[in-house]
Amino acid sequence: MAAASVAPQRANGGTGRFGTFGGVFTPNVLTILGIILFLRAGWVVGQTGLIGALIIVAVANAISFLTGLSLSAIATSMNVRAGGNYYIISRTLGLEIGGAIGIPLYLSQAISIAFYIIGFTEAIQAVPFFQQFDPRLIATVVVLVFAAIAWIGADFALKIQYFILAILVGALISFFSGGWDSMGPPTLVANYSPNVTFWLAFAVFFPAVTGIEVGTSMSGDLKNPSRSIPMGTIASIVVTSIVYFAAIYWLSTHATPDELINNSFVMQGVARWPFLIFLGVWAATLSSALGSIMAAPRTLQAIAKDDVLPRVLSAQLGSPTEPRLAVLVSGAIAVVVIWAGDLNFVAPIITMFFLNTYGMTNLVAGIERLVGNPSFRPRFRIHWSVSILGALGCYGAMFLINPPATVAAIVISFGIFVLLQRRVLTRTWGDVRNGIWFTLARWSLLNLEGMTYHIRNWRPNILVFTGQPHNREELVKMSEWLSMGRGIVSFVQLLPGSIGKLAGRGLRDTARRQIRSYIQDHEMAAFASAEIVPDFYTGAAIVAQAHGVGGLEPNTVLLGWSRSPEGRAQQLMLMNVLVRMRKSVLFLHLDEAAGFGKKKTIDVWWRGRSRNADLMLLLAHIVSQHREWRGATIRLIRVIGSEEGRKQTEGHLRQLLEGVRVVGEPLVLVLPEDVPIAQALQKQSGKTDLTILGMNRPDDDESEVYSQRLAELADAIGTVLLVHSADEEELLDTEE
Repeated sequence: MAAASVAPQRANGGTGRFGTFGGVFTPNVLTILGIILFLRAGWVVGQTGLIGALIIVAVANAISFLTGLSLSAIATSMNVRAGGNYYIISRTLGLEIGGAIGIPLYLSQAISIAFYIIGFTEAIQAVPFFQQFDPRLIATVVVLVFAAIAWIGADFALKIQYFILAILVGALISFFSGGWDSMGPPTLVANYSPNVTFWLAFAVFFPAVTGIEVGTSMSGDLKNPSRSIPMGTIASIVVTSIVYFAAIYWLSTHATPDELINNSFVMQGVARWPFLIFLGVWAATLSSALGSIMAAPRTLQAIAKDDVLPRVLSAQLGSPTEPRLAVLVSGAIAVVVIWAGDLNFVAPIITMFFLNTYGMTNLVAGIERLVGNPSFRPRFRIHWSVSILGALGCYGAMFLINPPATVAAIVISFGIFVLLQRRVLTRTWGDVRNGIWFTLARWSLLNLEGMTYHIRNWRPNILVFTGQPHNREELVKMSEWLSMGRGIVSFVQLLPGSIGKLAGRGLRDTARRQIRSYIQDHEMAAFASAEIVPDFYTGAAIVAQAHGVGGLEPNTVLLGWSRSPEGRAQQLMLMNVLVRMRKSVLFLHLDEAAGFGKKKTIDVWWRGRSRNADLMLLLAHIVSQHREWRGATIRLIRVIGSEEGRKQTEGHLRQLLEGVRVVGEPLVLVLPEDVPIAQALQKQSGKTDLTILGMNRPDDDESEVYSQRLAELADAIGTVLLVHSADEEELLDTEE
């Protein structure tokens, strides 16, 4: 927020102009030792007492110190350009999160213009001549003057910082050299005014420590950023915290609580040369205000250039370097705030905005270190827990100051994030989100790999050979119903041919991109894959064997049931291979006329001898839980040869359904030996929306005959899901 924070960015490859003292330490100190020190430190002491005030200074500086460490780490790992903290957050956590934090950050900087000018106006009205004017009019005039300076350029602000620093040092010498003969016992206990609390006093004080990011924004103009930013930032925090601790103690020993609360210029009464206090107030507030009106437009310009806000806001209106339209917008915001309230009204608002920004800055540094991104190689190294502690301190302080305002700030930031995410803003820089997900995925996979598999944990991990999904949408729908958002679905296109010839033509990447586009357009939770293979069936076996990692290999393969006899025979031979790999196999035969009907009935035909029943019932149950099938009836059907066994078989089916806790209806059919099973299927399930049939594993030389039999059964009814389970254990838990 100080003037020095807005130095024009040097050209790439240029020589830095500033060292640690001029580029980081001085602008930081000018921002930190400002309006709060001269006009509100006494008020804080009067309200909270010496002990409370020292705690406030300690907590605020602790947050500032931790954030300074995080800033130092980030700034020594990247070239921080225009935009300061917005640039840091957007280039590490992504453009959406950067915008969600950057917009409130800009508002806090714009409001800071009003904050410092209100302080200057309050100070200048101690002069009798200015008491005849409305302080808001004076403040508005100052805003217009500073906006005019910002319109012209930032060079003036850079030239006067040493002069301002000299005045500030003189004011402090005057304050601490006075009052040695009038010291009294300090007031230790609080003396709160109505509606004032400890955390409100903290909120009023906190803007005093919001200048530490100034040096970071100067990195493009520093001779040695990796050395100057850590040294200058930490040194400025240490020096200013000592000043504040000393000032708090000195004030508490030289005035009563009432004097401290009601007299903004109590420091003048203590100082040896009172006029230097006036000069210090004017110099500190004006320099900080000028710095803010230079910094805020540049933050707005950086946000607009990223298209987070309308790009027109970055317009320079004829200037080669100055964001003039952003200057006008920032000046207008400052005027609105000036007419809205006084220092005690504005200070908590700035505190909430800056705490949110500082919290995110700490999170950035902590997450970068925690996820171990190889590209994050700061020369200034800190442990990730330091940054996370800083973030917790920021957000904890926000809640303690004003819980509703904290929730509102988080909701606003989240709302901005959602809006930006829906706009699908894209940039070419990498951010830490990839590292976060990679780290979580790696950790999860390693833990999953080391766990002993239990059938209770079975979830559908389905490999679907769709080709391009829009050509096989029945497979897409079936996989969606079977996964129910709890399993993993991968859509695979196999590209038969020579890998040497096809790889160089980019067909694999194009196919994968098209599948991924389909998934995104239909808002599905699925993965896309495309592989070059010698032929379809060899390729399917290879992909099923190699797909996945850790404990997430596919356990189920879904294919469309072939229309040709040769294709069906090859599919059954492929099924034998896949089952040996412990992959359950599903073939979907779609009735093109009826489709999936009204999605009201699911029939499961069980022969009573194979292990397929467990998987068939589980799949029927999963499908019935999907919203499109909600309320569907599951019928467990078994064929027997004589009427005598009906009652016993029906009881067995009922026990089976109860044991596996699937809601369904048992149905027993008595079928004479001379009646074909296909006829019974057609009569009972001809109008069923989905029929599930089990499959045997024929020998390869029997595949053609068996596939013809399955085709006859499938053709006799509507849409059929053919199932063969590869699991030797029961998939559905039975009650003991």
